[in-house]
Amino acid sequence: MTSPSVGISAPVRVLGSGVIGLSTALELRAAGHEVEVWAERPAARATSAVAGGLWWPYHIEPEERVGAWALETLAVYEEWAAEPERTGVRLVEGVHAETSFDTLGPWAGSVRGLRTATAAESPYSPGLFGRLPVVDMPHHLAWLEQRLRAAGCRLVPRTAPSLAEAAEGARAVVNCTGPGRAFPRARRGGAPGARAARPRREPRRDDVVHVHGGGGDRSVYYIPQPYGLLLGGTAEEHDFRESPDPATAEAIVRDCAALRPEITGARVLAHRVGLRPARTGGVRLTAEHLADGTPVVHNYGHGGAGVTVAWGCAREAARLVTEVPGA
Repeated sequence: MTSPSVGISAPVRVLGSGVIGLSTALELRAAGHEVEVWAERPAARATSAVAGGLWWPYHIEPEERVGAWALETLAVYEEWAAEPERTGVRLVEGVHAETSFDTLGPWAGSVRGLRTATAAESPYSPGLFGRLPVVDMPHHLAWLEQRLRAAGCRLVPRTAPSLAEAAEGARAVVNCTGPGRAFPRARRGGAPGARAARPRREPRRDDVVHVHGGGGDRSVYYIPQPYGLLLGGTAEEHDFRESPDPATAEAIVRDCAALRPEITGARVLAHRVGLRPARTGGVRLTAEHLADGTPVVHNYGHGGAGVTVAWGCAREAARLVTEVPGA
């Protein structure tokens, strides 16, 4: 039973201001709940803000659930890509080198237009060519915050030292915390090591994503954003440093320039580091009750693919809140 001091009009309290927290809050509001979002950092300073923003199931488990979440999210982004200036979402052509359908889950067969790349499109065989969503994350997160405020949700700049404290006065709690907060493990990386201006000589195709490799703790990618190219990247286990490493940043630019020589002369605008909210066993998306009976839904541990599965996970989390006894 929920505490008798909590009325039916009490809010569902979402912990976390990244793309997982904001999307979950919006789905809860759409389901008719009063919603508060608690976060130590505003969305502009969340890990999601420095994510590359490419839709692709990368470094995320469990495999048997990821595909459905990712495809549901893909459908949302494809709709929003019709208004990129408003939403920050675009559809961009690109290549995943050293990748083939037989290395991916069943979800890949449901992605419209995804096909084996030609030798001209990907000299690093095999490869997959597709037109996929790329999200300008700072712009997109600001838009999601605007939608929350317009819907009457409260964004509260505070932390939750414990789930019990977060539950005080709440109808239910949804735990969407990221790295460094209470529960998740973190994996360093996620964000590019460098952000470069567009080269003076434009690439052959203006909007192009190229991802080379992806195993271990390194991959090479460049992703076009309105402000320039995002270059990456790393995925270093058990490394919580948030300050850029100069040697790593130099290696990222060098590796990307080996794929596209015109990157060599690009001016580096900034170096950024993000912490992927990884978790042993993958995403935790479950419901339970605290000792006082308050329902808690966990929605965290999305690793390197929070942007990719955000809306599929948000909708499932909102359903759990509605269905769990006592909410």
